[in-house]
Amino acid sequence: MPKIIENLPQRLAEEARRQIEQSGFSAMTIRSVAKGCGVGVGTVYNYYSSKEELVATFMLSDWKACVAAIQSCADGSETLEPVLLTVYEKLRLFMEEYDPIFRDEAAAISYTGATSRYHSVLRSQIASPVRKFCRDDFTAEFIAEAMLTWTVAGKDFDELKGVLLRIN
Repeated sequence: MPKIIENLPQRLAEEARRQIEQSGFSAMTIRSVAKGCGVGVGTVYNYYSSKEELVATFMLSDWKACVAAIQSCADGSETLEPVLLTVYEKLRLFMEEYDPIFRDEAAAISYTGATSRYHSVLRSQIASPVRKFCRDDFTAEFIAEAMLTWTVAGKDFDELKGVLLRIN
């Protein structure tokens, strides 16, 4: 009789995250995740087609939480400034959490295509809660792009805020 493991996809993603935190992206493999969860390699492939998909699963979950927090702030705000601060903080924290993956050469090679494919999606997700404070869609998209670019570059929020509030 086959062994039934509750919440196996979630457990696999958690194990992958744990291994990356301990040893880095390059050291984590489908085989090591399978071993860490006590399942066969084929079982992991029943849920995830690749190492990149496995990692993207938990990164996406965290990103969705960031977007939800930004939207919640925008829903409760009367002005743009607190929303910009929330966007900045959530982006900065996300970047810090995943810095080991973003800086890993093997990960960079694996995700090069995905980065360019999903950049416009990220910008749109950030622009959406900002849009209600902007005069038009272009301004919201411009602010979102600036937040992505400048936060990744390590710019201070007060520098960003001044420029972005003048644009709007």
